Amino acid sequence: MAAISMRLPVPRKLVGPSAPRGGEKHLVAPGDTITTDTGYMRGHGTYVEDEKLIASVAGAVERVNKLVCVRALKTRYNGEVGDIVVGRITEVQQKRWKVETNSRLDSVLLLSSVNLPGGELRRRSAEDELAMRDYLQEGDLISAEVQSVFSDGAVSLHTRSLKYGKLGQGVLVQVSPSLVKRQKTHFHDLPCGASVILGNNGFIWIYPTSEQKDEEAGGFTPNLEPVPLSEREVISRLRNCIVALATQKLMLFDTSILYCYEASLPHQIKDILKPEVMEEIVLETRQRLLDLEG
Repeated sequence: MAAISMRLPVPRKLVGPSAPRGGEKHLVAPGDTITTDTGYMRGHGTYVEDEKLIASVAGAVERVNKLVCVRALKTRYNGEVGDIVVGRITEVQQKRWKVETNSRLDSVLLLSSVNLPGGELRRRSAEDELAMRDYLQEGDLISAEVQSVFSDGAVSLHTRSLKYGKLGQGVLVQVSPSLVKRQKTHFHDLPCGASVILGNNGFIWIYPTSEQKDEEAGGFTPNLEPVPLSEREVISRLRNCIVALATQKLMLFDTSILYCYEASLPHQIKDILKPEVMEEIVLETRQRLLDLEG
């Protein structure tokens, strides 16, 4: 019989986010006046009333020259060209797949925007259209890149590089898109023995590091070999570390995840999600990141 862990309620001190360099961010709530200066331009998350610029969402005020916008603290994913995303196929349609990417509208992956099996370069035929469900079907997870953004905010994807494609074995973690730090690459092989894809849309994929990256790096033939227990434990620990970082609102990127993983090693995997352990390892991670910046 499995042991059950029971905890009594105890008062806990809240660990607030560390102050960013250059001073505190200007946080606003809906209806707050950002400025009464009429020389500023209205950006996303703001509106003008009685010659005052007012916030329409809760978030941090960002200024670029005379443009003022409010970046929401918690929001759906708004696609940008070049973003790396992890998504789930929700529907197979004529010459396209619908993909759930944590945005307001379903994203689109066109048949013409995928690599054919074997890397063939040719026009898509009626036979390819009939075989679409053999390539990707409902429920499949994929990694892709944003090719374009439509006027209504919907996103068009492509998987024309071998590093993109159908995802096989691993764990999916969903966090707020605002917590994923934008970097040059969102594919990371961590030294702890697992790899992560940090989707700009807040979907994070953790999977065993493949030894044969060049052969099976993408496409429609994911590796389905049994995963050793040691690798499954590393993936489970990474998953709980990412959940802990997201709960404490710390930005997610390869260094913060690795530091959190190292800080969690003295603890059992299941204990990482206990509030007091979560605060301890995230506080240590935050301090190491501040030391690194200093």
